Amino acid sequence: MFEAIAFYLFAILTIVMFTITVMSSQALYALTSMAAGMIFISAFFFILGADFLGAIQIIVYTGAVMALYAFGMMFFDSTRTIVEKRANPALVVVLGGIAAVLVLAIVVAPIVGMTATEGAYPIDTSVGNTQAIGMVLFTKYLVPFELAAVMLLVAMVAGIVLAGKKMDTSLTLMDEDEIALMDLSSEYETQEEGH
Repeated sequence: MFEAIAFYLFAILTIVMFTITVMSSQALYALTSMAAGMIFISAFFFILGADFLGAIQIIVYTGAVMALYAFGMMFFDSTRTIVEKRANPALVVVLGGIAAVLVLAIVVAPIVGMTATEGAYPIDTSVGNTQAIGMVLFTKYLVPFELAAVMLLVAMVAGIVLAGKKMDTSLTLMDEDEIALMDLSSEYETQEEGH
């Protein structure tokens, strides 16, 4: 019962977060909702009892989204087009409180209503979850695992090189006139390249 409620709650939250990611025109909002969606996906692993995979989902995928977040903030000055509108701060507090109570209930409910559940495909109890994943990952899937690590390393180095080209000026230290002048000059350069 509690697992079904948790599943449907996290499924709805995941769909809502990824819908915001796709529909948002602001990079800041899109990346924030993508990170939240990745965290909600990890809840499915915790519900299934795969604690290691849930933690890896948070560390790896949400960490990757945060790296993307940082690069997005470096490449685009997304923060200057965002205007915060807080028409009803009490509503934010109420919704935050409801979300906190729901998360607390989902975490505490399985502990309170402990019943023995039988898995369709139970794992070997002599080998732990982390150990089983490690044995499969470093035996059967060793080459794809190493290739993925090399690809991530190349992407990280390329991102650092690309970000280094933009580091000569800081938009946060400039005033509005200098930023507008810089935008105009970049538009002029792109028009010149087009001709």
